[in-house]
Amino acid sequence: MHCPQCGSQKLFRDGLRYLADGTSVQRWLCRDCGYRFSDPNRKKRRRWKNPPFSLNPPNSLDYNCRGNDEPCGGDSTALGRAVQTLAAVEKQNEKQDAGATVEYNATSEIINFMLWLKRRGYSESTVKSRGKHLRRLVKLGADLRDPETVKEVLAKQRWSPGYKELFAETFSSYLSMKGGKWEPPRYKRVQKLPFIPLEKELDQLIACFPPKMACLLQLLKETGCRIGEAVRLSWKDVDFESGTVRITPEKGSNPRVFHISSNLRAMLRRIRPQTAGERIFPSQSAVEAYFYRRRKQAANKLCNPRLLQISFHTFRHWKATMEYARTKDILHVMRLLGHKNIHNTLIYTQLVNFKEEEYVCRAVKDSIEAISLIEAGFEYVCTAPDGVMLFRKRK
Repeated sequence: MHCPQCGSQKLFRDGLRYLADGTSVQRWLCRDCGYRFSDPNRKKRRRWKNPPFSLNPPNSLDYNCRGNDEPCGGDSTALGRAVQTLAAVEKQNEKQDAGATVEYNATSEIINFMLWLKRRGYSESTVKSRGKHLRRLVKLGADLRDPETVKEVLAKQRWSPGYKELFAETFSSYLSMKGGKWEPPRYKRVQKLPFIPLEKELDQLIACFPPKMACLLQLLKETGCRIGEAVRLSWKDVDFESGTVRITPEKGSNPRVFHISSNLRAMLRRIRPQTAGERIFPSQSAVEAYFYRRRKQAANKLCNPRLLQISFHTFRHWKATMEYARTKDILHVMRLLGHKNIHNTLIYTQLVNFKEEEYVCRAVKDSIEAISLIEAGFEYVCTAPDGVMLFRKRK
């Protein structure tokens, strides 16, 4: 079997997709590009006596949720349970409207909370993360009706103060929906500086990935955008003539336009015939699962455990740190990252602490070679008496 996205044969099973007639289809995940798909013609369907969800869910939801534009939020089992829960919540709300006494149901409360956040305009990632926090509290023994049990559960956990603060903020938001108040615990968040790798380590990691994933990582390296902004890019956002890419912001940031190198343009042209639809890259969930698995293989192959500390957001930290080291202009870094508050950008001034000014130097005589060096991030220094132009770039 071949991947319909990139043609690779490196596939592994990724759960089952259950159909409304009681049968199931094997789903597959490509190890090269992260594309998820199912092929019912090549995989024999199996009938289940007790399917994990209702065969006639309300609103006739489509369970074939694959592709790059609308990624599947989980397996079909979880989706079926969510459908049943949502139907139960609707019945419970009808009973409440009728004045009947309804028993406490933590799952329905969480669903109502997530719908409340959605109606108030919160982003999808925020809605999912806060719903996950409440489910975790309930699983650990907290009663959402009693704030003291939430305090007790948080006090028992060996989490960092910042992580506990996230759960406390989520519960405060839940109480706002219910019209209640509480005195949240006091947590003093310890601010940590992020890990900044060497550029050669980023290049080594990029080289270990197939073309599409390598193109995504190179985009993160050159622009410093968030992974959520990168996977939402479409081909209309890329201008090959001017060599620019337009970033649609998330998390309340500002939109940006970046000039990209000729190397990145060539990588984008190379993967364009392989991409189906308007989106350039697969969904964020598929990309993350594939990245962390391949990163571990790269760290073992290169015998460099530092690669395990590199995440998608590390590329953003590295870009901001290098730009501040080069320009010493915090406002420039703020515009590059799309921040609206300069206090979010000031952290990168603490990361620039080079004890030695170490550079990689290049000498060229041709203007074409000089252009390629500038696109690669080199800085012009001077021209020698023999006409050789000298460039440098920090290691």
